[in-house]
Amino acid sequence: MEGSAPGEVRMSQTIQPAHSNPRGELSAGQLLKWIDATACLAAEKHAGVSCVTASVDDIQFEETARVGQVITIKAKVTRAFSTSMEISIKVTVQDMFTGIEKLVSVAFSTFVTKPVGTEKIHLKPITLLTEQDHVEHNLASERRKVRLQHEDTFKNLMKENGKFDDPICDEEEGMVSTRDTSVQSIELVLPPHANHHGNTFGGQIMAWMETVATISASRLCRVHPLLKSVDMFKFRGPSTVGDRLVFNAIVNNTFQTCVEVGVRVEAFDCKEWSEGRGRHINSAFLIYNAVDDKEELVTFPRIKPVSEDDFRRYHGAIARKRIRLSRKYVVSHKEEVPLCEHWNIDNQVSLSKGNVEALKKMAAKSGWEVTSAMEKTKIYTLEEDDILSVWVEKHVERPAHLVYHLLSDFTKRPLWDPHYMSCEVIDWVSEDDQIYYITCPVVNDDKPKDLVVLVSRRRPVKDGNTYTVAVKSVILPSVPPSPQYVRSEITCAGFLIHAIDNSSCTVSYFNQISASIFPYFAGNLGGWSKSIEETAASCIQFIENATDDGLISLF
Repeated sequence: MEGSAPGEVRMSQTIQPAHSNPRGELSAGQLLKWIDATACLAAEKHAGVSCVTASVDDIQFEETARVGQVITIKAKVTRAFSTSMEISIKVTVQDMFTGIEKLVSVAFSTFVTKPVGTEKIHLKPITLLTEQDHVEHNLASERRKVRLQHEDTFKNLMKENGKFDDPICDEEEGMVSTRDTSVQSIELVLPPHANHHGNTFGGQIMAWMETVATISASRLCRVHPLLKSVDMFKFRGPSTVGDRLVFNAIVNNTFQTCVEVGVRVEAFDCKEWSEGRGRHINSAFLIYNAVDDKEELVTFPRIKPVSEDDFRRYHGAIARKRIRLSRKYVVSHKEEVPLCEHWNIDNQVSLSKGNVEALKKMAAKSGWEVTSAMEKTKIYTLEEDDILSVWVEKHVERPAHLVYHLLSDFTKRPLWDPHYMSCEVIDWVSEDDQIYYITCPVVNDDKPKDLVVLVSRRRPVKDGNTYTVAVKSVILPSVPPSPQYVRSEITCAGFLIHAIDNSSCTVSYFNQISASIFPYFAGNLGGWSKSIEETAASCIQFIENATDDGLISLF
């Protein structure tokens, strides 16, 4: 029989009909209850005293679980700070007939000790036994930084949101007023709702919040919405048996196939209830999608803000979406899955052609959403399942054919891109295809990264005006991984250069972000860095300041 690791707590539950939603799947609210209880027990196992939930980081739900299956929740302390600790939670589901086990969710909670009297309790450090323990211990510090700077990051992004054209100004048929999605519910806290400290059980509050949020989301679609993720539950204060909890939910914004619902919880004791004066004890933002009877994702109608608060929430949802995208790296830390192909003389034609076609296909996709805008630069993102892509659009005052020659020569990339330390040609395959060896600087105190990439260049076909520079990683036996570097991968990236007139063009840079490349983008997408905008400005300056002598030498 498999035993638990030291400091780990496990809960296993068979999913009963009482735990399910109308689709026969495990209710997200019930799962949140189990997650919170297991995490609390892990925290108390380490601390030796009573602990309470301070917050729960973004929770991504990867799989659903059905009646009759078994849910297993593993929780353990990854790092203890002075008076708080991070708990990692891993949820899996197993089918009892096939024995197949799948990952449902990975999440991180922050717990604090419940003080006895006025004396603060300082936590002991955890014991690190395995390499994975050390990895999670280091990442816990990064995740804590993200939590602590969340408020400042959010405020900065809210300021940015006013700097580019707002799509809500464009009226369209089928828009739904935010007022039509408003839901209010009330619960009286009874003894069965309390935890072993006498306060309202945090998992129960989260479950109630999920219920009202689901009702709010359902008013935008005629099917049952499915909880996709939760954007950080924050517990601002306690409530106790006898309190009345008022839950207010409303749709903040829709993003094509997903919708963000905000929920606010206020607690009232008997006196506060009669005076109409509540305590704000919790807030959360829940993200839903929905599927039709063919199990295809439903596109939500756009939301129409009405009041000043509606507009604030609408813009807040855009800012939170950016933060969620960037937090995926530091929260989940998904391992790189190598996708690049071996390069040899037999497949060079197909690899080169596929390189160019993949870039054009990514550029042609629908669903790109603007996340940042400056005078000459716009940044868009596209999220598809677990794949995140970035598109940086720049306006340049130079002819397209000259820009093409500058950007397609990757030996010049370190002159304007701080993410490239060196870039040298290691195989001149043809006039249009070269293989480069690239080194990149250190990020997050890791080793520097290196890449081996194929760069495929294409001039416009007859009567066309778009130049293409496609990039993807390849495996070259003559350049094996080095212990000095972390070998990284570019899945699909490159430039599309579109002529506007004889003296100006639009440069579009695309990158389908892999796990190894994400650290270079994470801070920018999250709003605590301007590296993409700064790199784009540096690129524009490099192009527009290039001398004629330098350009002529490229021909």
